[in-house]
Amino acid sequence: MSLGILPREFYARSALVVARELLGKELVLRRGRTVCRGRISETEAYCGVRDRACHTFGGRRTPRTETMWGPPGHAYVYFTYGMHWCLNAVCAAEGDPQAVLIRGVEPLEGMQAMQRRRGVKVREKDLCRGPARLCRAFGLDGADDGADLTRGGLVIEAPSSRPLGPILRGPRIGVAYAGADALKLWRFGLGSVHSRPF
Repeated sequence: MSLGILPREFYARSALVVARELLGKELVLRRGRTVCRGRISETEAYCGVRDRACHTFGGRRTPRTETMWGPPGHAYVYFTYGMHWCLNAVCAAEGDPQAVLIRGVEPLEGMQAMQRRRGVKVREKDLCRGPARLCRAFGLDGADDGADLTRGGLVIEAPSSRPLGPILRGPRIGVAYAGADALKLWRFGLGSVHSRPF
């Protein structure tokens, strides 16, 4: 049971705050008669123009990053390594380009559709572990960039009540180029569902 879709005000805060508070919330995709739902289990904060790991570091503004510069509560979906899509939630105020990368979810509903999209038989806990696997399992791609997460087919909901358990923190993954910023503990995870060390 859900308390409803997270409002825009939820996202209109620092990515560091939103990244932690997204843990335990539920990512929901409704397409046709298919519903896919997963409990957000891992996130990373990207804190805008002063964060060397962020796509908008130094005020960089390109067609790819335009969604990050817009209002909070929208999906920023980008292509990486020439093969993978990644889903982010835009945060902070319009013009302050921050976002939270959703690194993983714990599948709750629509597992058959997720398995079909993945194209390989994997353990349920591995269906959406990692940002590329998540997007593949949910069927997300560039067409979802800019989607309003506060209404429509792709939303994030607050569950009625579910204990989070321990929250882990660690450095972000794959951002060694960011120097000292790569060492900041801006990755958050639910300890109950993680085997990856933090």
